[in-house]
Amino acid sequence: MYLLYSLVLAAALLVGAPYWLIQMLRQGKYRAGFAERLGRVPARLLRPQAPAAVWVHAVSVGEVLAASGLIAELKALFPGQRVVVSTTTTTGQKLARERFGEENVFYFPLDFAFAIRPYLRALKPPLVVLAETEFWPNFLRLAKQSGARVAVVNARISDRSLPGYRRWRGLLLGILRNVKLFLAQSEEDKRRLIAIGAAPERVQVAGNLKFDTHAAFPPPALDPLRVALAAAGPAQTVVCGSTVEGEEDLLLRAFEIVRTRHPQAVMVVAPRHPERFDAVAGLLAASGIPWRRRSALDSGDRGTIAGGVLLLDTIGELSAVYALGSMAFVGGSLVPRGGHNILEPAEYGAAILVGPHTENFRQIVSLFDRAGALRVVRPDPQALADALLQLLGDRGAREHLGGLARKTWQAHSGATQRTLDALAVLMGLRPSDPVGQPAPTLAPQAPGSGERR
Repeated sequence: MYLLYSLVLAAALLVGAPYWLIQMLRQGKYRAGFAERLGRVPARLLRPQAPAAVWVHAVSVGEVLAASGLIAELKALFPGQRVVVSTTTTTGQKLARERFGEENVFYFPLDFAFAIRPYLRALKPPLVVLAETEFWPNFLRLAKQSGARVAVVNARISDRSLPGYRRWRGLLLGILRNVKLFLAQSEEDKRRLIAIGAAPERVQVAGNLKFDTHAAFPPPALDPLRVALAAAGPAQTVVCGSTVEGEEDLLLRAFEIVRTRHPQAVMVVAPRHPERFDAVAGLLAASGIPWRRRSALDSGDRGTIAGGVLLLDTIGELSAVYALGSMAFVGGSLVPRGGHNILEPAEYGAAILVGPHTENFRQIVSLFDRAGALRVVRPDPQALADALLQLLGDRGAREHLGGLARKTWQAHSGATQRTLDALAVLMGLRPSDPVGQPAPTLAPQAPGSGERR
């Protein structure tokens, strides 16, 4: 099965090679870390007599943010071990290097034995932690064979991916057997993991790490942004985060209506994908609405903006920027893209608006909806404008909605500690063992030892 899978994967990469090459030449995508993805272990990871390393894989920015608190706690739990982090995307790599140090971060290898084995030999991980649902067949098999215990944390199965997983359940049964522990975000995710082939005794519910996103790292300094938004102030600033194609036009048309009643209001637009920054800048230029780029604020383009739009064309600042407004629209939800994370604005007590398409965060959105802690709006400029105008004109309603969002966020934190406790047990420690003392000595288990057959 694994040989057939590798051949199919190789064929798919060959067929897609022209596309990847064009993307590399035009936009520089996929160029970064190319050698690392093919199995070349970077020199910065190699240390003489280095102890075995705990390997955490976080695909992109969202997973890096979610796992940040856990990574900090793993360092404290295993002070004698090194914790290294791999990512798939360039944006995730940049943020991970900023948070954990370039010498501890690298690109995740392609799912071929020749690319994976050099990392397993170099790092000798006793523990591999995969954030969310990264079920790479060759990687899971080889990690287990190397003696590593593999855990999938913050695991969720989306509505979109569930039918495909079920269709291939017969193959997944063997693949998922390589994972020693699944820590699901919710009871529904637990049921879905078992339905697609995970052994029931290996699946637990630990909650969503994204509720604890800022447990370990302070937000970035935002002084230039505070100056730019000073004229509007939080009460008249709307932060539109993680927007996708098809949403910015709707938001800008709604904002044109809002400006007629609130000429000082400001809308911050943060596209989900960096490669779309220039396209959104083109939309703004054509709209006739005053606008500025966030990146220009650091190059001397200071001063305030009122009655206009600020394009957030930077990486890693959005979660903190939500604190600068009293209202937040969370993107990917006006068009059928499944929605994005509402927990970041909830932490800051922003009044949250989303569109009707929130399948990717169904449990979280349902939780907030039942608590009356968000509003769902139709994908229509007038409906968006009406919702914003109502909140802009009613301070009590705005603060009540934001307060409910923050209370809901606070009531469901703690997933990081539950995850850490489960990983400690997996590695033969008690959850009550003192963190940091004595330093546990971790070593890969003998291949196949203690495995369920």
